[in-house]
Amino acid sequence: MLMSLTDIRRDIGDRLTTAASDRKVPMHAPVVVTGDVDARIMVLRAFDSNAWTLRFHTDTRAPKVAAIDADPRMAVLFYDKAAKLQIRVRGHGAVLRNGAEADAAWQASANFARRCYLGDGPGAVSDQPTSGLPAAFEGVEPTDEQTIPARPNFGIVKIRLETLDWFYLKHTGHVRAQFDRDGDEWQGRWLSP
Repeated sequence: MLMSLTDIRRDIGDRLTTAASDRKVPMHAPVVVTGDVDARIMVLRAFDSNAWTLRFHTDTRAPKVAAIDADPRMAVLFYDKAAKLQIRVRGHGAVLRNGAEADAAWQASANFARRCYLGDGPGAVSDQPTSGLPAAFEGVEPTDEQTIPARPNFGIVKIRLETLDWFYLKHTGHVRAQFDRDGDEWQGRWLSP
């Protein structure tokens, strides 16, 4: 699998494109880390291969939103066990609550997904196990009209990638390449794993 740096950067882009569009691939649900060093699994919703940005959906009441607003540094870890490949990326995130991109993401979401933003805010304390959803929406898809109150709780996390780290686990010796963004260009180099 040894490739040139150009091939590896292309491979990263191809894998991120696939991860955003195919829920069956392992990289579809990476680990996302905010500047407060908290980590969580999130579903990759989109990858823009021209701008090198990632897009995730979030509840704007979640603690990670305040963390991103306070410190935009973010990291994302993708792993594909079968391919023996780890991709780590770092960049700067922003939470978009309104505007064309957030509105389009909301419109593209199914009502079953939108219902998640109708419930209690993430981290709300409960005396018993709970989904946080109103009882009327447990296992039920709401109508378009019923999701209207959820829209203010929906936002997108957009991360502009600044560093890419490609790590191939090889039994004869691991291989690692790293790329740093310089404007619209990427500068790559080989690193010892």
